[in-house]
Amino acid sequence: MEQKRPRSREKNVTSGGNGVHKRGGGLSTGQVGGQDYSGKKSSGGAKRAAAGGGGFLLLILLVLLFRGGAGGLLGNNSDTPDTSGHSASSETKVDNTVAKGSREKRTKILGNNQDKITIMVYMCGTDLESKYKMASSDIEEMKAASIGNNIDIIIYTGGCSDWQSNGISSSVNQIYQIKNGKLINLVSDDGSKSMTDPKTLSGFIKYCNTNFPANRNDLILWDHGGGSVSGYGYDEKYKNGSMNLGGINQALKDGGVTFDFIGFDACLMATAETAFMLDDYADYLIASEETEPGIGWYYTEWLSKLGKNTSMPTVDIGKNIIDDFVVRCDQKCRGQKTTLSIIDLAEFSNTVPDKLNNFARSVSDKIVNKQYEQISDARYKTREFAQRSKIDQIDLVNFAENVGTPEAGELSRVLKDSIKYNRTSSSITNAYGVSVYFPYQRTSYVDPACNIYSDIGMSSEYSSCIKQFAKVETSGQVSTASDSTSPLSSLLGLVGNTVSSGNIDIIGGLINNFMGSSGRSIDYMNDTGISQESANEYVSQNFFDANNLVWEQNENGYFMSLPESQWQLVHKIDLNMFYDDGSGYIDLGLDNIYSFDDNGNLIPDTDRNWLAINNQPVAYYHMDTTEIGDTYTITGYVPAMLNGDRVNLILVFDNENPYGYIAGASTDYKNNETDTVPKSLTEINIGDRLDFLCDFYSYDGEYQDSYYLSDPVTVSENMTISNIDVGDGEVRLMYRFTDIYNQEYWSEAITK
Repeated sequence: MEQKRPRSREKNVTSGGNGVHKRGGGLSTGQVGGQDYSGKKSSGGAKRAAAGGGGFLLLILLVLLFRGGAGGLLGNNSDTPDTSGHSASSETKVDNTVAKGSREKRTKILGNNQDKITIMVYMCGTDLESKYKMASSDIEEMKAASIGNNIDIIIYTGGCSDWQSNGISSSVNQIYQIKNGKLINLVSDDGSKSMTDPKTLSGFIKYCNTNFPANRNDLILWDHGGGSVSGYGYDEKYKNGSMNLGGINQALKDGGVTFDFIGFDACLMATAETAFMLDDYADYLIASEETEPGIGWYYTEWLSKLGKNTSMPTVDIGKNIIDDFVVRCDQKCRGQKTTLSIIDLAEFSNTVPDKLNNFARSVSDKIVNKQYEQISDARYKTREFAQRSKIDQIDLVNFAENVGTPEAGELSRVLKDSIKYNRTSSSITNAYGVSVYFPYQRTSYVDPACNIYSDIGMSSEYSSCIKQFAKVETSGQVSTASDSTSPLSSLLGLVGNTVSSGNIDIIGGLINNFMGSSGRSIDYMNDTGISQESANEYVSQNFFDANNLVWEQNENGYFMSLPESQWQLVHKIDLNMFYDDGSGYIDLGLDNIYSFDDNGNLIPDTDRNWLAINNQPVAYYHMDTTEIGDTYTITGYVPAMLNGDRVNLILVFDNENPYGYIAGASTDYKNNETDTVPKSLTEINIGDRLDFLCDFYSYDGEYQDSYYLSDPVTVSENMTISNIDVGDGEVRLMYRFTDIYNQEYWSEAITK
């Protein structure tokens, strides 16, 4: 059996710094690290779980199953382009072919520069504008374009508590026109309306169609994006949720206009689900698979080119938008992941549905025939977007190629053909232009996703496929409840034996208990494509036994030996370090630092050093490792305050930068403020102040508060990332193992 081992990050150990220390009083901001230990914090609770207490055990299960919510001038980054497949940062040619049998385009281009164009920009300013002036910056780019007389740019504003542009109201929605380099007010008071209400969007579309009729209509939705499940938009004034795909569908239907292209200057909207939904209303979709950098689309040049030729083919318009965006982001947001593609919706709707259904059936067949591990491995290795937000969107081409069935190959082919132009930054691979929802991190999205699929008329084959995968995954999670699933139990030395240990009768009892007591939407567990008995049997035969997570010692130190069959069930390993500061434990996060000996045994890192920025220790959380052969990219985040605003600094480690660099920052929302994802901040400027954050626990494992960690750092031109000594306090080291069911286990603690 071939050895299967995760990749470790490479350390750069330096001297200096003042060691780990929290400062000031507690911030009372809620946990910053993203490790949800709810219901697992008290020593009493951990002891009850070790003794088999059913109520506490069920609480552990619920937390585990439903956890999660929602500039590159710093450091040395390579500009080497990625030219793998359709995911290429270097400029490529557009694909002007159209598959046989595809419908005629709804927009008829007159030619000879005779076309009249109305570009509708639905601009929900939100905190991207009130805090960072991103909307105003894009309006200035539009004003700088030379668009001539045959283009009308109409902007609908709202959703923002404090517009930074003079004249734009923060109290009511308004409509503006870009004309002759000026912003002209057309409607000064359209009422105070939620920008995530489909009626607001449909009303704007009707207004434009009535007052600015054109033979070519384009719609750009500007704001946060959430993709397949949560959809578009976050209104800062009306925090009543986003506009999901069903809502967008209703707005476009009521608007009564068909579009040349619909574009999202927002994150994560280049999904198969979006493309299926938009087919009735547009010929092309222009959107990003990944979180967009804060600067968003760059409007001046592509609008000016269109102004010179309003008969420009739509694919060429898309190419200009994509090229301007990627080049600008490479210049100003080096290291941030950048994706943008244009999809021919006529071809997509013609060629993809049958191939996707066949692919879904082939995946279902593997799950039913007890090959879940293969699908889980393929899912884990696939390019995932906005992983920190746990929205479970992955590149569909990459996933199909990882699954590797004949049906997957056919799906990959038609997807690539329907994506007419795709370009990415050099910092991202395996992003081919269209993503899809596939559960792994958060199965609580399965039922909402399937409901949306029903709303937008998507086939039930794919719904059945993800339900079956989620059913086995959930069964694996429920069946592995033990003290080992809590880091705090390991921290306090309360780890007991795994509850079920692969016993099929115990597994059945645990799942029955869960099904009767969860109180959450788990309709997918009732999917009849795979019986619960079959799922239970699979789990019992492919069970990660946490009883193996025991350290042994020899003359060289600690090591852990697992049977190779157990390593086959491991997706990820991370080192979790807690530092004793004399009054409790500082959680320093999760880092993929470890090694293996010649026998394949795990060798823990016990050197008492931790990741630091400018020699200040930080709480660091490893998110993702992507590998293609010998090429790798490791990403993680550091909770921090940037000039007083809560953010996550994004760190990237790759072949060109093995010791890492700061790629940017993203706003960190708490308390379920929004399920959509904001554009990443890019304005990390020299002279800015960074205060790092950490979570703190008492000696009995109770979360106390979040604190500032180490000393503040002033952003400089060359920020260093290294590992430094943590100080004189005792440290406790555990390793977190994540298995094929996305279940987590912690080893017993090593005290140093």
